[in-house]
Amino acid sequence: MKQLLIIGYVWVEPNSSAAGSRMLQLIELFLKNNYKVTFASPAQKSEKAVDLTEIEVNEASIQLNSASFDDFITELNPSIVVFDRFMMEEQFGWRVAENCPEALRILDTEDLHFLRKTRHQQLKKGENFSDEVLLDSSDAKREIASILRCDISLIISFYEIKLLKEVFKIDANLLCHLPFLLDKVNDEVINEWKSFNERKHFVFIGNFFHAPNVDAVLQLKNYLWKEIRKLLPKAEIHIYGAYATQQINQLHNKKEGFIVKGFAEDAMEVVRNAKVVLAPIRFGAGIKGKLTEAMICGTPSVTTTIGAEGMCGDLSWNGFIEDNFKEFSERSVELYSNEEFWKQSQFNGIEIINTIYDKNKIEQPFMNQIKKLKENLAKHRQQNFFGSLLQHQTLQATKYMSKWIEAKNSI
Repeated sequence: MKQLLIIGYVWVEPNSSAAGSRMLQLIELFLKNNYKVTFASPAQKSEKAVDLTEIEVNEASIQLNSASFDDFITELNPSIVVFDRFMMEEQFGWRVAENCPEALRILDTEDLHFLRKTRHQQLKKGENFSDEVLLDSSDAKREIASILRCDISLIISFYEIKLLKEVFKIDANLLCHLPFLLDKVNDEVINEWKSFNERKHFVFIGNFFHAPNVDAVLQLKNYLWKEIRKLLPKAEIHIYGAYATQQINQLHNKKEGFIVKGFAEDAMEVVRNAKVVLAPIRFGAGIKGKLTEAMICGTPSVTTTIGAEGMCGDLSWNGFIEDNFKEFSERSVELYSNEEFWKQSQFNGIEIINTIYDKNKIEQPFMNQIKKLKENLAKHRQQNFFGSLLQHQTLQATKYMSKWIEAKNSI
């Protein structure tokens, strides 16, 4: 049986984050294609992590800067290794290359971390975001180097593919656009949705380890909600998410209708009951799971340009995209109050999911691409000269730094 090793930055928590859901989708895809999957991580396992052994995936704890990983991967001898975010490729990529040189190395970026981080830094400085700032970013250099060292990188959004090709001049053969792999929204799903009049309240949902989500809730509380509440005095906004901090919990104010609920055991159920999802995201990257989740649940949304970025192609959004806070508040009220527009927005969401995220359209072409890559791996690597150069230099530098740390830890 074909062996696949996934080296996870964290253990899989599909109920806590979009990244967790995405990883579970990848695992299920490879299982469906007759791979024996092992998921390994150096992270501590939280109580919210799923037990992957229940779907016949092997779990393994691994150590950073330890030769024990060399023995582990040599014995496993995977034909494919997936690095969950570039930090795992930095830590373990050279060991994979040294011990299993014939293994196909795939980087699952989740989102481009340097894009999210640079946008955050520029926002805090009150400066404009630009391609020039990205090109100067040390974080970009790290992540781009990781992309070049790998045989293929999975990029989740249209925007990020375009950015890598046009701004960073990455060879298209090193990139694969692989968005969320979702079930089609069919009539059976639609018939289970609650109607406009059966739903009430606004909702925000997101993991609070993720800085853009913390910022979005602060924008809701400090700038948006008072304006919305003036026009809809009986409406409430319910704030859900894993790992809520004291800062978030202190925003709870029942009198104002700003209700902090905390972790949602069933996020989909929460969104299915809501009338509108609000996501005033000012910085970030990738695809926003809360917004695809809203579409799957038939719940229109109001978000920002960055919130909707790379998610819908040329299709109409399932609600409004607004960056101006006054307009954002007004559009939120309009969407909440206007049944005709709400229904049209709901339809737009169906079209986005079924056109861009339908896994039945995406999965087989992706697996065909992986198969072809495996069959022509030597030639593919030969054509990726800069990747080979970086792999050589990294092997020398990272290997000896890691071995120095390993030796130091053994004293």
